[in-house]
Amino acid sequence: MIRTLHIDTGREMQGGQWQVLYLVERLREARLNARPGSPLHDEAVRRGLNVASDDFYSVDLVHAHDARAHSKALWRREVWESLVVSRRVGFPIGRSFLSRLKYQGTILYLAVSQYVAWQLRDAGVPDEKIRIIYDGIPIPPTPATPEPGRVIAVPSKYKDVGIPVHLTKNLFDDLQTASVFLYVSEMEGLGSAAIAAMASGVPVVASGVGGLSEVVEHERTGLIVRDGDYAKAVRRLLDNPKLAAEMGAAGREKARRKFSVEKMVQGTLDAYNEILR
Repeated sequence: MIRTLHIDTGREMQGGQWQVLYLVERLREARLNARPGSPLHDEAVRRGLNVASDDFYSVDLVHAHDARAHSKALWRREVWESLVVSRRVGFPIGRSFLSRLKYQGTILYLAVSQYVAWQLRDAGVPDEKIRIIYDGIPIPPTPATPEPGRVIAVPSKYKDVGIPVHLTKNLFDDLQTASVFLYVSEMEGLGSAAIAAMASGVPVVASGVGGLSEVVEHERTGLIVRDGDYAKAVRRLLDNPKLAAEMGAAGREKARRKFSVEKMVQGTLDAYNEILR
């Protein structure tokens, strides 16, 4: 049994925080160190999870889930030989001396996509220190029942594209009645909200940036937009419900096969066991 401490410093409940929650919830002997009062901290308490203080001594591995958590862990010399870092963001790694030093002091990086793994290699991290583990999303028992014309988007990944869009405050609930999920981003490590849409059987219209093309297969599970004309892509799906349903079904199958929570947890456990062998 592996004793793990998971560090996340996020102030909001975004895709990365959900991954931390899913992981801690399913790992025995897992402890969470999150910002007090943050949505992740409060949700973990509500679910009865082990919300620990800075107890770095009585664990086998420390897993840092964001950049600040990575820096925080590196201040503790005793964890240098047992530190795992998840890299989920799509922007390039800094090239300063301190940044290069920071990325040398970790035993293993868990990249959220092939794209993020490439950025780690480009920053000088050797291949043997990189493993690719995609985000995991709970697969709803039944697919969405779409309301005609209902397009939803998360507020942080949207700009006005000239068509009516519902900006969701509860993604998983709103996906149950969505016809199309719109995801407009300038850079993306992976795009867990797009995976959530696929898991619900909703076709995705997404930007062709970062790791999103590893999630959305153009013309199969949705449409990738590279020319900026998101309205045209959305209207194509709204005007052809049969095509939208086919893409939604293909996306749901891909999510079940490649992006389930169980697959994410098992991949993470495999990485832990590899370190501790």
